[in-house]
Amino acid sequence: MINSYANADDAEVAIAAARAGADVVRGMYGQRLGRIDKGAGDFATAADVEAEKAILGVIRAARPDDAVLGEEGGQQGAAGAARQWLVDPLCGTLNYAVGNMLVAVNVALRNGAAAVADPFSGEVFFTDGESSWVRHAGADARLVPTAATRLVDVNLDPPFPNAPGFRAVDLLAHPGFVERFRPRVVSTTLALAWVAAGKRAAYVTDGGDLSGSVHFAAGVALCRAAGCVVTGIDGGPVGESGRGLVVAADAETHGLLMSAITWPSSGR
Repeated sequence: MINSYANADDAEVAIAAARAGADVVRGMYGQRLGRIDKGAGDFATAADVEAEKAILGVIRAARPDDAVLGEEGGQQGAAGAARQWLVDPLCGTLNYAVGNMLVAVNVALRNGAAAVADPFSGEVFFTDGESSWVRHAGADARLVPTAATRLVDVNLDPPFPNAPGFRAVDLLAHPGFVERFRPRVVSTTLALAWVAAGKRAAYVTDGGDLSGSVHFAAGVALCRAAGCVVTGIDGGPVGESGRGLVVAADAETHGLLMSAITWPSSGR
């Protein structure tokens, strides 16, 4: 394995790692899996754990000196490592556990390359940090965001740290939103890759600082490299002081969404 990845660039490592996780997720689909309780209604399954092991196997073989932050295994590697990978081995565990195939495998090098794999379509969305692509059936195609679908995914899963200032359900009921968009809820960050690919016009979620989140890092990297508009729900940058996430295919769509988001400090 070390020889296989010795000359691979970071994007290829991210792709290989995401694919390794996706193979596990797909292979364990439909099995009766025990649940590992995380509290507050959240849980992991054996598929989450085994997929993360497969991803880590690729990263360790290719980049043995890098640190990793995994959804299931936490921080691993040297605390002072210059490079860190962010891994969410199965985003959409609740979907997966009930036989729904809307899930993603997320692998991102902090401030670098990233990949999002769809275990069931076979698509791997990836970026080298400069541009974004999708690999499917052995061919690569550039990701081109567009708002043509008018479909906006809104994450309705808790927590809601910015309530009552922002409530996703209020956005869905806003006349400006109803007039221009059609809501979707898939409860997986695969939806971020869909924005980069033109399958969605935008994605909106509450939250705190999502810039270093294992759930969001890969999708945000894809969208930024594809040319999407990426901000917090308050219109500010995504970062330590950021609030949630609004990712739009273009500036017009982003502006329309921000005009429909009622935020106390904005005066809207």
